[in-house]
Amino acid sequence: MSQRLPPWIRQSLHTDKGFTQVHALVDAMRLNTVCEEARCPNRHACWNRGTATIMILGETCTRSCGFCAVKSGRPEGLDTDEPRRVAAAAKAMALKHIVITSVNRDDQADGGSAIFAETIRKVRAALPSCTVEVLTPDFEGVESSLQTVLEAGPHVYNHNLETVKRLQASIRPQANYGRSLNTLRFASQWQPRIGTKSGIMLGLGETEEEIVEALQDLYEAGCTMLTIGQYLRPSRDHLEVVKYIEPEAFDRLADIAREIGFPAVASGPMVRSSFRAEDLYAQVASRYTDQPSMPDARSNRRTP
Repeated sequence: MSQRLPPWIRQSLHTDKGFTQVHALVDAMRLNTVCEEARCPNRHACWNRGTATIMILGETCTRSCGFCAVKSGRPEGLDTDEPRRVAAAAKAMALKHIVITSVNRDDQADGGSAIFAETIRKVRAALPSCTVEVLTPDFEGVESSLQTVLEAGPHVYNHNLETVKRLQASIRPQANYGRSLNTLRFASQWQPRIGTKSGIMLGLGETEEEIVEALQDLYEAGCTMLTIGQYLRPSRDHLEVVKYIEPEAFDRLADIAREIGFPAVASGPMVRSSFRAEDLYAQVASRYTDQPSMPDARSNRRTP
């Protein structure tokens, strides 16, 4: 039986000029946002601040995770003009930090990584001062696809672990715990160094011991930024919430993550992987100041 929302789960529906401008711009540029497609509860808060997480590679995902509101099925072909439109929207919003995510495109040989890379390059050319964060699929573990994205020079490489090891098969059956960790490890070893980030959601039946194990695994994979949030059921067709986690538990897990060694942690019921992403990156940005403004792909390499 689905549980009633507790009082600490709040969704502000207030809209102002910023919300209207972002909505109009995204619509005019024919762009998708994970804010809308994944029914993010923070959409109004972010759009009021003039920010949005752009979702590229279409609106149909080739995977069918039990927690995700993005529709799954057989996607249409890739839109090669999408990178230009994303860059134009970013420039129009005068963004200082952009998050670019996508559906999974397992139907493509490169998983859509070439479009990811071109979007990064277009945004950096249009807005040289804007920091670029990508939230990518695992690309089925194909290192050449990961390399394609990393060579384009994002400032942050984000890939969500989503849940603890025991629950992976039931929650994201087409993904793999070890493969996600390897994806993050590959990004964390890239040169020049970039910020590596991941997130998990709570309330699906995990234990605190399993959560701590996942945090330790993420840290050992090279993550410096971490998000922890509450899973909220998008519809009756999705996995039920097993438990709503109290805010105090999120605070305790944030303390544990910092003790493990994470320098930047956002933990709370309404935290999502891209919510106020620029603030989280600001906490670790000094670690990556040696990154050139437009990295030369030929100089990029992994450390041994």
